[in-house]
Amino acid sequence: MSVESRTVEPEAETVRRILTESGDTWAVVGLSNNRSRAAYGVAATLQRFGKRIVPVHPKAETVHGEQGYATLADIPFPVDVVDVFVNSDLAGAVADQAVAIGAKAVWFQLDVVDVEAYARTREAGVDMVMDRCPAIEIPKLG
Repeated sequence: MSVESRTVEPEAETVRRILTESGDTWAVVGLSNNRSRAAYGVAATLQRFGKRIVPVHPKAETVHGEQGYATLADIPFPVDVVDVFVNSDLAGAVADQAVAIGAKAVWFQLDVVDVEAYARTREAGVDMVMDRCPAIEIPKLG
């Protein structure tokens, strides 16, 4: 086994586990009714694949028929996965909040990278992937 396959394979397994085993309630941080933002389209794809999306945005808008909340802490029910569409410099705090609310996994979208937050989240026993998109990964499951 090459070094490359050892480093890629565990992340592929984490992606599969988050998408198939972590649960179906996904808080999408940064999701608003702005149709031109990536979060809007990704949330619609998650819904098509049977996930319940929970918009998290300061405006607390209802998006795709789902009530929005201003913060993760405002959500009055358990969240399985926190999908993060904020700038990398803000993402670490969101990952910490996800751990604090008991999320099973954290997903940093494409171009969202915070290595220290990744390490903290994994040390807390929470699955995490960075710089990936569930709308790209979920159809690969077959």
